[in-house]
Formats: sequence, C-alpha cells, structure tokens
Amino acid sequence: MMSSGLLEASDVSFKKLGFDPFEFFRRQNTEHYVFGFCYNNFAPNAGRMYFSDENARYIDFIRNTIDEWFAAKKITKVEKNYLVLCLLEAVSKVANVAGVYSAFLKIWDPRAVKKLDFVPIPTKKTKFKNTVFCENANDLIQKISGDILYLDPPYTPTQYCSQYHVLETIARNDNPVTHGVGAHRNNDRLSAWCKRGEVEFWFEKLISEAKFKHIIFSYSDKGIMSLKFIESVLKRYAKPGSYVLKKINFVKYKNTRAVKREKEDQTEHTPHYEYLFYIEKNQDVKYISPLNYIGGKYDTLDLIKNHMPKKINTFFDLFGGGATVAINSGIKNVVYNDINCFVVGLLEFLATNRPDELYKQIDKYIKKYGLSKGNKEAYFKLREDYNRTQDNVLLYLLICYGFEHQIRFNTKHEFNNPCGNSGFNDEMYEKMISFYLICQQINIKFECGDYKRFLDRIEKGDFVYLDPPYLSNLGVYNDGKRGFNGWDKKQELGLYAFIEQLSLKHIKFMLSNYTEHADNKNAGLILWAKKHGYHVEYDSKITKRNRQNRRELIIFN
Repeated sequence: MMSSGLLEASDVSFKKLGFDPFEFFRRQNTEHYVFGFCYNNFAPNAGRMYFSDENARYIDFIRNTIDEWFAAKKITKVEKNYLVLCLLEAVSKVANVAGVYSAFLKIWDPRAVKKLDFVPIPTKKTKFKNTVFCENANDLIQKISGDILYLDPPYTPTQYCSQYHVLETIARNDNPVTHGVGAHRNNDRLSAWCKRGEVEFWFEKLISEAKFKHIIFSYSDKGIMSLKFIESVLKRYAKPGSYVLKKINFVKYKNTRAVKREKEDQTEHTPHYEYLFYIEKNQDVKYISPLNYIGGKYDTLDLIKNHMPKKINTFFDLFGGGATVAINSGIKNVVYNDINCFVVGLLEFLATNRPDELYKQIDKYIKKYGLSKGNKEAYFKLREDYNRTQDNVLLYLLICYGFEHQIRFNTKHEFNNPCGNSGFNDEMYEKMISFYLICQQINIKFECGDYKRFLDRIEKGDFVYLDPPYLSNLGVYNDGKRGFNGWDKKQELGLYAFIEQLSLKHIKFMLSNYTEHADNKNAGLILWAKKHGYHVEYDSKITKRNRQNRRELIIFN
C-alpha cells in the first residue's frame, strides 16, 4: 500500500472529496475517540507502549475515516493508498520501537510522546505509468514480463510479517486476532524465502520462469542461501559470459542480541558484504541429471541437439542413464527408458516430488544417521536400511555419500557401493531442483526394460536416441555382474540390427558413441555406419576419461 501511494499517486487532487484531507484531520479533536484497533491493542490503554494513548486514538480516527471515504466513493483507490502512505510515514516518527516493530520499548522514547504530525508527502509526475502489485512473487512472475527484473528478497529466517506487524495491521485495518505480549498478528503471510530448503526451490523456480531479458539480484553474505547455490542457479539460466557478481561492503544492522553474539564468537570485526548479481537471461537452458551419472552427455549436448530433426512427436531415450539428454531434448513428449529399474524409480521419484519437501526428509535422515564425508559406520547403516526398505530417499543419499557417486548393485540387487568422501551439498540440491522444474514443463514418462521392446511402439515422426554402454568401457554398469544385462560384442551387433529396423520404418535415430579411446578407434562401428549411408559427426572436443583421450561421435540417419 505504501509503494502504491508513492509510485501510483503522481497526481492526487481529492476532487470528489472537495476539501484538503490533511487540513481536515489537523482540525479534529480525537480525545474521546476510543473505538479503534490501535487504542485498544497498541497503547497504554491495552497495557502496551507502541504508541501513546493520544497518538493511538488519532491514528485510529485517520485510518477509519480513510476507509469510510473510500467506501462512500469520495476518494479513489490511489488516493486512499496515498493517504495510508502518509499515515504510515507519520506513524514511524512517533512509534516507541527500536527500528522494527517486533516489540515496544519499556521506556518512552522522547519522539514517541510527541503528537503525530499527519502531513502530505510530496509527489511528482512520472514519465512512465507505474503499476504496483501486492502478491506472492512466485505467483506474480508468471503474469509479468519486461526488460529488467530486480529482486531483493528476505535474507534471513526472520519473517517480515513479525517485524512490521503493527504497520501491516494499520495498513490493512482489518482488526485481526492477536497473540502475545506484542499483540502480533496470526502469521498469515509467512514467506518461504525465510526457510532453509524452501528458499532455494522458490528462488530457482522464480528465475526459471522469469520472462525478462536482464535480471539483477541482491542478497547478503549472511543470507540463508549460499553464494555457491546462487551462482549455480544464475549461471544455469544466464547467457554464456553474462554472469557478474559485485561484492559491496556494508554496515550490518544488529540488535543487542546480535552484538552480544558477535562478541562471544569474536566476529564483531568480520566484514559484511552485500552481493549484487547480474545475468542476461538465456532461453536455451541446459539442465543436468540430479545423479552424478557415469557417461552423462552434458558436455555433448550441443553436438546432439544440433543434429536432431526439427520436428519430433515423441523423443525416445532408450538407454536413459541419468536422463541428461532426455530433459534437454526440448521436446514436449519424452519417453525415458533404462534397464536399471532402481535408477528409473529414483529419477521418477525426484521428478514428481517437490524438492523443498524432499529436502526436509534428506535433512532428517542426515541427522538421524549422522552422515558425513567418509563416515563409514553411518554409511553402512544407511546402506543396510536401504537394502531392507528400498526407500528412494535413502538410495539418493547412498549415491551422494558413496564412492565416486557410483550406482552399484550385486546379483541380489542389493546396493553395494562403498563409502566415499563426498556428501549432499548445495550443488546437488540445485541439480535436484532444476531437474524437477524441467520435468514439470514436459510430459516425461519413465519406463524400465530392454530397449528392443519399443520397436513396435515407435512411429514415423518420433525420434530415437541411443546411448548404450561403450565396448571399450570397463565400468561397473556393463560388466554383466550386477544383476543386469552386461554389454558385449553380441549386444553391440544386436543394437545395430535394431537401428537398421528403425531405418526401414523411416524412423529417425541418433546413436552416441566414441571414435577415440586410448588406442581403440572404433573402426568397426564407423564402417557399419558408412555401409548403411548413415551420417557420422564428431565432437570438436577431445576429453579425458580415466586419463585417456576420448572423442565423442554421433551417428544418425
């Protein structure tokens, strides 16, 4: 309401009212006006000392009269908001508080016993039309668009509705039910931006949905979200090279308890920084698997996407793995398949459960088991309980804290990866959030089984992507000893036959593989592709895998 009064009221004339409201209020005697909320809740009359009795009655009279005029259509909504703005500014000058309104002072501040001076705030005509909203930012972002988006959210667990409840009540004038010594409102406007685990989800969701060219974001180095998490989010949605961070020294506001705590911690001389972030929003966002999956194709996405058909009805990812290609296909209808049903089940679980709710479960289990990097005893207890319950949250944590994040099962389908030197962190949480968000935007179906069973389901106009295990790779997922089919020369030739059948049905496909890996040039695969007239494209990059050079390639018709 204050912002509306300041930004929308460039020309307030009170023509319908017919007189100067400030002069009118200045002449009133409110000595016997005892019907308002402030007098009966925030003043000595009610045993509290936010305002003197005299000022509380005056505030009530002004605020109630404003509503009466508005109900009688004597003032416009903009004029009403302007008058409330002027009242709240005047109230702040006589409030018996120390900065915020969570509690009143026990001794009268000299300014608080002065009579409230209700005066107009100067306005000036603006070049542009201003529009003010009062709603949840995550709801509003879906309705607006523009050139520049500036965000300055809460930083700490302290809820604004508690710190400024007196001003909120005067602005609303809704006679709320109150509680406690400070007559606080029932908290009907608690912000998720003040809660660890929730703020990260809503922040990334807002950035992902922002239809703005430029985004500027303010935060504090003492905020709930870590710098690493914020950077991960903004860089994901930024045009390459556009991310900028400025660190600005500032004097932090500290109450008495904060000052005492810093002295005890010997941090009173620690510098404080305000962070100012900037990105140019990128519309072609790259997502990554929430699992650190061996053989993921994140670095090869440009090669893959640049050679996909322009029009695709359904995208079939038949060796889905960590799902990085599936979620970056840009296709609305996606079928993800993998032979490992545990991986399929976990990805579907992460795609359909809100990350902020999962965070609570993850945090609970981390504390319950005492999980930490390299803590074998805690890890083995977690592993034992997972193999008994097959709880997806436990499986996710096993991957987070396991050796090199590997996903290993024995022939009994018991998870058997040993303990590693890593854990759940902000980077992994950001991947979980972005994975969930992109899965909400597409129609993705998770399936588990052999790829060959899809042959009769795939139709002309669909596109099939195949990323099988590589013959040269000695990874644990293709040795045939983990309760799932391995991958050998026979399996490889079976895949070639499957691809040939797709081509006979005039179905577009793409096969990922390699052309250089140590001394293996994969000549047989390339000869097969050329024999059938398939296109072969090589990645421009040579990457290291197990300290050996490897160049990715794709084959497509």
